[in-house]
Amino acid sequence: MVKLLSSLIIFISLSIHAQQLGDTSFTPKNTTRTFSATQSPVVLLDEAHHNFHTMDGRYRPFVDILKSDGYSVEQNKTRFTKDSLSHADILIISNALHSNNIENWDLPNYSAFSREEIKAVYHWVKNGGSLFLIADHMPFPKAAEDMAAIFGFQFNNGYVEEVTNKAQLFEVNKGTLLEHPILKGAGITEEITSVKAFTGQAFLSPPDAKPLLVFADSAISYMPTKSWEFPADTPEIPVKGWNQGATLEFDKGRVVVFGEAAMFTAQVSGKEKIKMGVIAKGAEQNEQFLLNIMLWLSRKI
Repeated sequence: MVKLLSSLIIFISLSIHAQQLGDTSFTPKNTTRTFSATQSPVVLLDEAHHNFHTMDGRYRPFVDILKSDGYSVEQNKTRFTKDSLSHADILIISNALHSNNIENWDLPNYSAFSREEIKAVYHWVKNGGSLFLIADHMPFPKAAEDMAAIFGFQFNNGYVEEVTNKAQLFEVNKGTLLEHPILKGAGITEEITSVKAFTGQAFLSPPDAKPLLVFADSAISYMPTKSWEFPADTPEIPVKGWNQGATLEFDKGRVVVFGEAAMFTAQVSGKEKIKMGVIAKGAEQNEQFLLNIMLWLSRKI
């Protein structure tokens, strides 16, 4: 009975998730630019892999937040190569998809990236690039699985739920938001004590990584064969101690990995226009959290 109730809760939340739209009325709270026009880091937002989140769509508020701090954000419309990445300081990949899974998210799910692209990103990071890799719940973890694995991260192609923490809050005082320079930011007004996430996946990090968001005792990953369908025999994996956010210093480069995408943008869902992301109740620090992540990737903290 508990599993059926949990499945119903997840099904309802994910049905809402399917109707998410970027909040076109969103204005960032940030009013102080870290970077001037002449110092602005170049950020590539990937749109070459059937990405669910794009600059003109669900990630418009995400881009607005970055621009508020002085970043130059460009759409990446080409496959990853040494040349296509050469002018970028930061590469952001959010919820990429294989062409077979654009309309059908049921199993089987496929990798969104060729081996050559993964190799190009690997060497770009190793030589000093900064990668921000985001892969939400099924089918997105499978699409980005190989890209994550080259840096030592193990994605789980499911849907995570905190049974006793329905709000999915990660908090310093609960031990689920871990100490990291990102939480301190560049000043006392940028300090983070709590962030909110919205379903997503749980993943395992390599030994050299520094976890940021860690799931507590009641966290479960549901592993269905059909997207958003959770019958009573759906396999469950306990994911206590698994991560939803982590960082890695990789040779000369830096990597940030997250298993949830909505927490970094502003979205409204369903007919009721339920607020999600940085505008949701409980997510008041999410915008600054994103800015701090970007400062870490740009080596300002």
